[in-house]
Amino acid sequence: MSVRLIAFDLDGTLLDEKKRISEANSAALLAAAMKGIWLVPCTARLYEMMPDEVKNLDCVRYVISVNGAEVYDCETAQAICRAEISPETAEKLFDYMDGLSVVYDCYQDGMPWIDRSFYERAEELVGDPETVEMIRRRNPVDGFREEMRRRGRPIQKTQMFFKDLNRRAAEMEQLKERFPMCTIVSSLYNNIEVNGAGANKGAALARLCKHLGITLSECITFGDGNNDISMLKIAGIGIAMENAPDEVKSAADVVTDSNENDGVAKAIHRYALQP
Repeated sequence: MSVRLIAFDLDGTLLDEKKRISEANSAALLAAAMKGIWLVPCTARLYEMMPDEVKNLDCVRYVISVNGAEVYDCETAQAICRAEISPETAEKLFDYMDGLSVVYDCYQDGMPWIDRSFYERAEELVGDPETVEMIRRRNPVDGFREEMRRRGRPIQKTQMFFKDLNRRAAEMEQLKERFPMCTIVSSLYNNIEVNGAGANKGAALARLCKHLGITLSECITFGDGNNDISMLKIAGIGIAMENAPDEVKSAADVVTDSNENDGVAKAIHRYALQP
């Protein structure tokens, strides 16, 4: 198999638990780039919220962000395609989430927004310290709903964080039934993420491949989360991490070592760097 593009999730895949790129992973990515292989981070995060260590990789030009809602060209600082949620659908989603015991936010125009009441009560409403830290990186606004109506702009994603994990499991199914026009996924054990119907990592990868003039069969993808399944299934070789749940492993062609044990580097050497 001729490999021309490697797409990789960040949290739980390329990055270790300290959100760093290991020396082995960094060296393997550089070796792949030296062979002319495109390297494409694929993340639920906004481009601007990716770790500097990833954004500063010299060998990365394109980024699939917000679960595939945007394919971003770092060289031109422009999106080459977007798949967003209309203001009308966003309003219905906010109505629904207001009836749940959750904290929710949204990404709009490359910025993360959250109601100030959620921002200030994050520890009480969510509890998990890592999630609270994540919420603290949002931009708090008074009267979030009114501000979104005033803006009247599409949103890239809305996500909710649960304290009651049993409720989270039930709501995954409820949301799929109530909002069939949306893509419902998860990247964390306590969240649900809602994107537009055309926004998933697999669809975004297909659009990028068309833009670059390469085929999906020439791609290797790495992931560990529910939101990675679409790109694991669509690529020539889809590789799940050892730390991924069973449903993700089942969607992959191969399972590599964990994110703590240089799983990305090991698979790159085996499938992309061998003669």
